[in-house]
Amino acid sequence: MNQVLTIARKEIVDGLRDFRSVLASLFYALMGPGVVGLVSVAVGTKSSGAVVLTGMMAIFTLVSAFVGGMNVAMDTVAGERERKSLLPLLLNAVPRERIVIGKWLAVSFFAVAGLVINIAGFAVVLVISGMRPAIGFRALLVLGCGLLSLPLLAASVQLLISTASHAVKEAQTYLSLVVFLPMAIGMFLVFSKAAEHGWLVYVPLVGQQMQLVSWMNGQTVDMWQPLVLGCLTVTVSVLGLLISNNRLHRDEILYGN
Repeated sequence: MNQVLTIARKEIVDGLRDFRSVLASLFYALMGPGVVGLVSVAVGTKSSGAVVLTGMMAIFTLVSAFVGGMNVAMDTVAGERERKSLLPLLLNAVPRERIVIGKWLAVSFFAVAGLVINIAGFAVVLVISGMRPAIGFRALLVLGCGLLSLPLLAASVQLLISTASHAVKEAQTYLSLVVFLPMAIGMFLVFSKAAEHGWLVYVPLVGQQMQLVSWMNGQTVDMWQPLVLGCLTVTVSVLGLLISNNRLHRDEILYGN
């Protein structure tokens, strides 16, 4: 466990030292509240305008979970591989799975931070615009059970892409495309009747989108739904970590082919 925490702490410190990446992640996290705040002033929060605003807020929140740790993720494996510093790390007497978990915890730290900053920004927007989300210990607990598992999934997927990439530029290209995934899913649910299917609330990304919309509209959510959604999201995250761990055992990682 000490080895995992040591690797995670090293990656977090390195990520915080990159001021430009931290500033960019902060900008992306607050961009959603800023845009929605301006739109709420222009269109108001009545009837159809409120539906559009809640949909936009949910989309930006999902995206923030992915952009928060993107810059750190591309450097954790792909960056070290490009700088030839990954091989010395793998040659140490540290199990590969601990290296993967340590790096994943570091990316998750920034992903969770981006998500929390985004939600805090939207809380201010909701108060200013006069909208009343469900607020209380139970509401926040229900929201956290499903939503806080999303950055863990995002970090797992981003780490897997970084592990599969040979250089930072390649990882940046693929990670930038992944950011469009929650955006596309969110917009599809806003403008499609597919959201009416009850089983979608248990699908990672889709379930978090629907859960956010319900919370922002002041609707109550059953406790079991976010719990099951959170467990399924964490399960998919673990599968991504297992694939990343498998890739670190390949010769192409060691010899750079």
